Amino acid sequence: MNTQLILKYLADLNENNNREWYHAHKSENKAANTEFETLIQALLFRIGVFDDSVLHHEPKSLTFKLVRDTRFSRDKSPYNPAFRAHISSRGKLPVPVGYYLMIKPGDQSFFGGGLFADMFKDATTMVRDYIVEHGKELEAITKEPEFQKYFTVRGTALKNVPAGYDKSHPQAEYLKFKSWYLEYPFKDEELHDAEAFLTKAAESFRIMKPFNDYLNKALVNFQMPTR
Repeated sequence: MNTQLILKYLADLNENNNREWYHAHKSENKAANTEFETLIQALLFRIGVFDDSVLHHEPKSLTFKLVRDTRFSRDKSPYNPAFRAHISSRGKLPVPVGYYLMIKPGDQSFFGGGLFADMFKDATTMVRDYIVEHGKELEAITKEPEFQKYFTVRGTALKNVPAGYDKSHPQAEYLKFKSWYLEYPFKDEELHDAEAFLTKAAESFRIMKPFNDYLNKALVNFQMPTR
C-alpha cells in the first residue's frame, strides 16, 4: 500500500480546496481512496487479532466522505482534506464505540477511540450512571501504565458535577464529562513506513480496547436517534 500517495493527495486537496480542482483530479482521488481502503483492510486484520468483532466489515463501509457540510460553518471550504474511518462491531456508527483513524497532513492525524456524545444526551446519562456504579473499574483502566503512556481521557466537560450526582464521588471529575474519548497523535513521517505504521496503530487500539469495552457496557441498550 502506498501511504505516501494518500498524504500527497490530501496535501494537494488542502492547497486547492475548491470544487473545480476536486473534479479535475478524480483519478488521483480514486487512487488515494483505494490506498486508504487497502490500509483499512490491513488494519482490520491487525485489530482482529484482539477484537474479532470487526472482521466482517468491508473497508469502504467504514470510511467517511471528504465533502463538508458548510451550512452552519464560517469555513466555506467544500472539502475536509482528511481520510477518516471508524471501526467497530457495527461499523462506522458512533455507538458502539470503536477505533477511529484520521489521516490529515500537517501532523494533524491521530488514532482515536471512545465516545463523542455531546449530541447524544441519553448516551451521556447512561455513561454517567454506569460510572456511578462502576467507577473503580474505570479508574483501574485509566491508571494502567500502558494506558497512561498513550492516552488521557478527553471530552467536553461541565464546570461542576451535574445535578443528581454525588459531588464527592471518587470519579466526580469523569461525571462532569459529556463525552469520553481518546486521541493519540502521529506525524506525517510515521506514514512513510506502512508496516511500522500498522504495527503502531494496532498497538494503540489494543491498549484502548478496555476503555472502549467499558463504555460499550454502559451503552448496551442505547438506541441511535431516528431522523
